[in-house]
Amino acid sequence: MSDLKRVERIESTPFQTHTDQNVEGWERIASLAGGVVMVGKGLRRGGVFGLIQVAIGGVALARGITGHSSVKSLLEKSRQDMNNVRVKIQRAGEELNRLKANAEAATNTATVTGNDSLTSPKTGV
Repeated sequence: MSDLKRVERIESTPFQTHTDQNVEGWERIASLAGGVVMVGKGLRRGGVFGLIQVAIGGVALARGITGHSSVKSLLEKSRQDMNNVRVKIQRAGEELNRLKANAEAATNTATVTGNDSLTSPKTGV
């Protein structure tokens, strides 16, 4: 008769999550090579600009090693969002065309009673 609650296991923490690789092939090799070159040039140059080159080279190296680019993920997500918006606009346009066609069909089949409510309105209303 234990009053202990069952503890659920945590599968991963934010620092352990494995991100999908979105950099592959020649792009990954180019990131590695460019990162090595930038780090080397930055270390030789020194100063603030050398430090900036080392930082940029480090980011390129990390991109090549991990195979993941957050910037590329963000751009791909933005492209997907734009495609979703485009699809919604196309659907709205198609719906508008259907409504227009239905309205035209309804006006073509309507019969005119001869009572123009603007010139001879109903009395007692």
